[in-house]
Amino acid sequence: METVREIEEILRECGRIILEADRKNAGINEKSGKANLVTVYDKRVQDVLQEKLLKVLPEAVFIGEEEDVHKAAGNGYAFIVDPIDGTTNFIKDYRFSCISVGLLKDRNPYIGVVYNPYSDEMFSAKTGEGAYLNGRQIHVSGNTLDKGIVIFGTAPYYEEFSRKTFDIVYEYFKKCMDIRRSGSAALDMCYVAAGRAEMYFELRVCPWDICAGTVIVTEAGGKVHTMEGENVTMDKPCSIKATNGLCI
Repeated sequence: METVREIEEILRECGRIILEADRKNAGINEKSGKANLVTVYDKRVQDVLQEKLLKVLPEAVFIGEEEDVHKAAGNGYAFIVDPIDGTTNFIKDYRFSCISVGLLKDRNPYIGVVYNPYSDEMFSAKTGEGAYLNGRQIHVSGNTLDKGIVIFGTAPYYEEFSRKTFDIVYEYFKKCMDIRRSGSAALDMCYVAAGRAEMYFELRVCPWDICAGTVIVTEAGGKVHTMEGENVTMDKPCSIKATNGLCI
């Protein structure tokens, strides 16, 4: 787990950048799609991640959400990172954002680390070694859907999915205890892993949204698939459903 510990320390450093940010002078810019925003802090955190993660594994490819670092991941190691997952939350000081770092090994999710600096919660996992929250092992819940919470994402950058998303939400709302929408895919997956919710779904996400969370949910005993029931791959956008394995 030494590599995991090194990644955690880098994320703590980046978390301080977020906590100390001057959001009134965040240099907010719009990307394509509704509410698809980027700030100078997204770029600043990603620069630190790129510099320091590649010192941990110099042979790795670095794939980040921001700027022109969308390289292809082949055999070997590849970092897939989201410097601030939940940028809209960050801009609004909603205090539910995180730094997400996934590491692929031969194209498969191998290590995942997600850090929420506002709550000082560090979720981490390495394939075959379990999932942890601040050093304590976590597991998905054993609840069925009628005793569970369903978290969803609205895929706001892809308006063609909006109506279908809320139709699905309504169907789950009738079957589960309640519905939640947080604004951070990475943290939503971690909440499933920690047993705080039983399911998270979204109709379109990108690899940097879900790479780390996929390892964490799986190592916590959960299941991760597309909404169509297929395996999730880290080479293109897709739908996602992360569950405790009991909820469908």
